[in-house]
Amino acid sequence: VQLQASGGGLVQAGGSLRVSCAASGVTFSDYVMAWFRRAPGKEREFVVASGQRSVNIVYADSAEGRFTVSRDNAKRTVALQMNSLKPEDTAVYYCAAGRWVMDPYRETDYEVWGQGTQVTVSS
Repeated sequence: VQLQASGGGLVQAGGSLRVSCAASGVTFSDYVMAWFRRAPGKEREFVVASGQRSVNIVYADSAEGRFTVSRDNAKRTVALQMNSLKPEDTAVYYCAAGRWVMDPYRETDYEVWGQGTQVTVSS
């Protein structure tokens, strides 16, 4: 079971960036897919989670209105479109997958993690 994140990079404040995560070795549609991030010197934090059929989507307050998650169960991918980026969005972004997620904010509910992709927003 693997998750491969990609698409990070450097962008100016106010700009947009899209990060993606591709899954292999799993029945993708069985999993809740989420994005977390870890900013320099901070603990990893929840960004967004998408239910198995994209019906239930939960955003952190920091992402609401600026970030949009989308998943393609046929392609086994989940993407995070980030708009109006701020310097405080600078972090390593991780995708995660969990079959039995009771609390989308809780890291331990996710059993598979990607390696992370760096997003840097310059001021």
